[in-house]
Amino acid sequence: MNLLLDTNAYSDFVRGDTTRIELIQTAQTIFLPLIVLAELRAGFAAGNQELKNAAILQQFLNSPRVTILSPNEQTTHHYAQIYAQLRKSNQKIPSNDIWIAALAIQHDLILCTSDQHFSYLCQLITC
Repeated sequence: MNLLLDTNAYSDFVRGDTTRIELIQTAQTIFLPLIVLAELRAGFAAGNQELKNAAILQQFLNSPRVTILSPNEQTTHHYAQIYAQLRKSNQKIPSNDIWIAALAIQHDLILCTSDQHFSYLCQLITC
């Protein structure tokens, strides 16, 4: 199983959520979207434990099973389709989450998240 982690899934994992830990430990490959990496670092910068959180993140990123996944030109097509779908159904999700969903769909990955708004996207598999 290959997983794409949302920001909240990474946070749950670091906090010791047993369900997230078990799921992430069984994954063959773990993809961390560049968008999630930016959200995490922004949160660290706004908090009072930036160095500690950055060190934990770096240790996670150093795992051979973890890959940072960046959007590319093809991702923009998936983003546009998702955006149009949401607009037609009068549903809204944050733009960063549209990018995350676009990456998951593009690379046929399971999105690990606790955000319920991803359920608006029937083509997306979440856990």
